[in-house]
Amino acid sequence: MESLNFSLRQGLPQISRLGVAGVQVDAYGELAPAKLTSTAKREIGNLLRSNNLQLTALNCPLRRGIDVAADQQPRLEYIRQVMDLSFELGPRIVLVQCPRLPSGPDSPQNPLLNEALRDLAAYGDKTGVRVALEAGFDPADKVVEFLNRFDYGSLGINFDPGNFLLHGHNPAQSILPLQHRLVHFQARDVQIHTVSQAADEVPLGHGNVEWMGIIGALSAIEYKGFLTIKRQPGRASLAEMQNSVSFLRKFVL
Repeated sequence: MESLNFSLRQGLPQISRLGVAGVQVDAYGELAPAKLTSTAKREIGNLLRSNNLQLTALNCPLRRGIDVAADQQPRLEYIRQVMDLSFELGPRIVLVQCPRLPSGPDSPQNPLLNEALRDLAAYGDKTGVRVALEAGFDPADKVVEFLNRFDYGSLGINFDPGNFLLHGHNPAQSILPLQHRLVHFQARDVQIHTVSQAADEVPLGHGNVEWMGIIGALSAIEYKGFLTIKRQPGRASLAEMQNSVSFLRKFVL
């Protein structure tokens, strides 16, 4: 939704016309959990149903990472509120940015990140909502090894191939190690410039992500979730989104 810079009421009919089944939204502004009354939540549910859409996930936009000490507890409380909202509205998946993982057990970041993940994972197991960490900084094997330290079923991965590519990892080869943790997929493409190594986000199919390999890997692990098209807020047009939907359908239908 935020990719098109639409409000919920304005955007849902437009997105429905693209012929998709779901939409991801950010839990802030008009969808900030603390601002939503029971009546407002019912209205959101009615809007989704009337436009034949369901939520793929709720995203938690954060100014600071969950491993930052300053205001960590209010940040975690906000995420828990989003988890409650996600349970009520249906997706039961909440997206949270995953920071770069600690370099070792003695890293000062380690206890802060461990505390945050245990807190959120325990709440997820209690409420039935999965926390999908948006990874990419670290190789997939390191992510799996780190998450396996936590004895909770609600910790998962939101896979964005653009993120993995930006940090020097092969996205298609990263899917298999993460298969038991992958609960949400964001379809995003990036173009990496050879000389400067700078990167630009581009429409699907116009960048360096090898989509045939990605879709093949998702098929191999029997991924059944949504492929949610992602662009930076305000960067995409409806025409581009329609082209992106058509592009993905070449692979998945």
